[in-house]
Amino acid sequence: MATYLDFEKSIEDLQLSLESAKARGDEAAVDILQKDLGREVKKVFGNLSDYQKLQLARHPDRPYALDYMRLIMEDAQEIHGDRIFRDDPAIVCFLGWIGGQKSMLIGEQKGRGTKNKLKRNFGMPHPEGYRKALRAVKLAEKFDIPVLMLIDTPGAYPGIGAEERGQSEAIARNLMEFSGVRVPLVSVVIGEGGSGGALAIGVADKLAMMRYSVFSVISPEGCSAILWNDPSKVEQATKALKITPDSLKEHKLIDDIIDEPLIGAHRDKAAAANAVKEYYLNAVKELSILTKDELVDKRYQKLTSIGSFNE
Repeated sequence: MATYLDFEKSIEDLQLSLESAKARGDEAAVDILQKDLGREVKKVFGNLSDYQKLQLARHPDRPYALDYMRLIMEDAQEIHGDRIFRDDPAIVCFLGWIGGQKSMLIGEQKGRGTKNKLKRNFGMPHPEGYRKALRAVKLAEKFDIPVLMLIDTPGAYPGIGAEERGQSEAIARNLMEFSGVRVPLVSVVIGEGGSGGALAIGVADKLAMMRYSVFSVISPEGCSAILWNDPSKVEQATKALKITPDSLKEHKLIDDIIDEPLIGAHRDKAAAANAVKEYYLNAVKELSILTKDELVDKRYQKLTSIGSFNE
């Protein structure tokens, strides 16, 4: 069954009434309810708060990296392991074709259901996950293959083992290495973009966010606990952090906003996947015009301009 958030209650009621009318074969009621549902969706989703957008970014039915891979990639072959320690299931890497374009897809995978969430470590990668991502990007560079990276993590795993194996070094190395890779890099925040866990696969020529995604240095829960020592101020923290696509685009921290379905990617996964696919293919087409030197230089200029200001 579909999961509805608190602010979607009116939409849920109309959806249930619509399904009941369809079951009865009442075509007149179906027609009226479909129009009512359309109006209610525009009303509810046309005036969302930052906190409600955060809830949508974390929606349990929201498509994850593997969902996008299955919907947009053909002849996908998975790449495992970092050739140093182990394979990290929290990051997945696939080589295949996207719309006729040979591509490398790298994504952070949260997992569904208790067993799978534990296997994927709730989408929180260990250092070997980031090293696997770097290995995949270097492989793509070797064979002149563009890369699509899908960001969706609450953050890098902060456990003792991860720290012992160099979590911060692995993230920092990706930031350095990705900045000089000589193939087009496209990153898309599909859900949560949390701290260094997101940055580790976020260095790209094009960085975009889905309409209902978030990108922040810390979770609103962590922010409210640190600043106010009060977990109940999550909504206030969410607004203060400016973590939604519109705010980040305004501050030139991302390049584009991908227009996922108004009612959310979790309600129309195929349409959301197609939006990501089209964005990626258009970005690769645009970046392919540049020479390798121009590509790297433009990426460097973009990265070093972040946070610049004039007094």
